[in-house]
Amino acid sequence: MKNKNQLSRDRILYLRKIKRDNVLVWTMRFALLIIIVGVWEVLATFNIIDSFISSSPSRIAKTIKELFVENNLLKHIGVTMYETVVGFLIAVILGYFIALLLWWSERIRRILEPYIVVLNSLPKIALGPIIIVWFGSGSKAIIFMAVLIGIIVAIMTMLNGFLSTDKNKILLLKSMGANKIQILIKLVIPGSLPTLISMLKISVGMAWVGSIMGEYLVSRAGLGYLIVYGGQVFKLDLVMASTVVLCVLATFMYAMVALLERFIIKFKMK
Repeated sequence: MKNKNQLSRDRILYLRKIKRDNVLVWTMRFALLIIIVGVWEVLATFNIIDSFISSSPSRIAKTIKELFVENNLLKHIGVTMYETVVGFLIAVILGYFIALLLWWSERIRRILEPYIVVLNSLPKIALGPIIIVWFGSGSKAIIFMAVLIGIIVAIMTMLNGFLSTDKNKILLLKSMGANKIQILIKLVIPGSLPTLISMLKISVGMAWVGSIMGEYLVSRAGLGYLIVYGGQVFKLDLVMASTVVLCVLATFMYAMVALLERFIIKFKMK
């Protein structure tokens, strides 16, 4: 048997190893990014690749600076962020509660499941003209597109999480006299927290896809609008610059969800 001092020392060594691994991973990530950007810039500078078609990091940085100086960049970022965040929140909240309803009633789940599957397989872009007629050519149509793309994934992900609750634990609670609401609150919802985090991470990407797709169809501002406009007038530097900004914003939003995950893990460990 190991004594307490030995166990404490082993734990310290283990935590140090995890910290070193994390530092190595982050270092390699940044190194890989720097290498990709550097190689891209060198290839464009020496005309090995056509910088008009592929742009270059320096031209992208210059375009972003010009957009910022002209006071257009923050406006377009604000429009896209608003549409994406609102669509994300609506899809997540509605999807979560619809999944709860489907878990609660097997009959309702059996009735609605085929329609959910069909809606999930339907190309949402095909509904674009209908959405424009319903909501007009503004943010409402784009938000609806983001919700439409994200809500089905949210429902299916959370429903699978609810249904995967340990049946033996449910039987145990029933044998102790617990009703369905108590089972839901005490077992199903707490047990589905990992699924909720996974659903949020997936929904971040779905929200960005939906908002940008909506801006492709109908928009007067936003990053999707800049990408479409840049492609139409062959300003590919604008297209690439908007795409880079879009990647940064999506990464930031994903990082917020990852931060929430860490908070939940720490809360559960207390």
